[in-house]
Amino acid sequence: MSMHGDLARGGTSVARGFIPSGVPGLDHVLAGGFAEHRVHLIEGAPGSGKTTLGLQFLIDGAMRGERGLYITLSESKSELLAVARTHGWSLDGIHIFELVPPELSLDPKQKQTVVYSADLELGETVQTVLQEVEAVKPQRIVFDSLSEIRLLAQSSLRYRRQVLALKHYFAQHACTVLLLDDLTSEGDDLNLHSISHGVLRMEQLAVQYGSERRRLRVFKMRGTNFRGGFHDLTIRKGGVTVYPRLVASEHHRPFDDKAVASTDVAEFDALLGGGLDRGTSTLLMGPAGSGKSSLLFQVIHAALIRGEKAVVFSFDETRRILLKRTAGMGIDIESHLAKGRLRLDQVDPAELSPGELVGRVRAAVEDEDVAIVALDSLSGFLNAMPEEHFMLLQMHELLTYLNQQ
Repeated sequence: MSMHGDLARGGTSVARGFIPSGVPGLDHVLAGGFAEHRVHLIEGAPGSGKTTLGLQFLIDGAMRGERGLYITLSESKSELLAVARTHGWSLDGIHIFELVPPELSLDPKQKQTVVYSADLELGETVQTVLQEVEAVKPQRIVFDSLSEIRLLAQSSLRYRRQVLALKHYFAQHACTVLLLDDLTSEGDDLNLHSISHGVLRMEQLAVQYGSERRRLRVFKMRGTNFRGGFHDLTIRKGGVTVYPRLVASEHHRPFDDKAVASTDVAEFDALLGGGLDRGTSTLLMGPAGSGKSSLLFQVIHAALIRGEKAVVFSFDETRRILLKRTAGMGIDIESHLAKGRLRLDQVDPAELSPGELVGRVRAAVEDEDVAIVALDSLSGFLNAMPEEHFMLLQMHELLTYLNQQ
């Protein structure tokens, strides 16, 4: 029996809690974070953001004083350092182990000239990993990627046994591990799903116009009530950000629902019975030039005069045009912008996913405590994303959430 087979029979330590992922929004989806001392599978096609997520996981650990180890068979150390630089990160305190199996090395001294055995090649690779873990004694490990182990194993049975052996070995040494898999095999290896404590799938989708869309789905996370379904994510300078799918029924905030918000237009208030009811959504409809935006900014200006905060998401007009138009109407909003009472968020729908829009709205409501949220215009937003599915359902959840806030 090989030592790796013996490892597979070893015991595991008991998980004591959750480890923060270091990715904004992801811990909410995972209902706490990654399970401590467990192995998690992060799978996705090349370019979906697995490496960036793995680095964020280790950087978060380093900031908490935990030792991190990045084992790479697919990316070089210089490539990882370059990725970190683009995000403004430092990998100080993180051990990067660049593993080049003997059969992949171009060094003639490393080549096996007498025996070229798949068993020996795979065994040497795994043994080298174990030695590095023994030396570093990390609490967090990212293994990039399983595709190389799959190729060396040459059979699904040996591949499963080796991954299972690594899983038990990491558990014995109190490691929380992310195994990255780029899904380059002919089919998904569902065996890994049964072995792993948690499985996350990252996807990159190409649309006919605009930037690509990225999303994440949690297939399983044992023992937790994780947030299922797809969640939009972005990769920008600073790393991966996940935007949890909004479930309006989970968000309630008490407020005086008998109060009304005056529009400061006496005749309009009279038609409304005193003003706009708090905790409601109002749709202004009409053809271009009928005065929708003008009335909107009158309502917002009245709120600003009362000392309330407001945010406007503009899909149709630029910030410059909006400022010029309101100034021409005698409405001063620039002073409120300078004081932070009003925020004008000019949106480019071709670069924005519905999940990110919801994230921006929630940040304004929960972090900035705004009283009025305006979308100008709803049709502009819907028409700009013809390939997005279930847009009306997402808007229903968003409006319900706002009404409960």
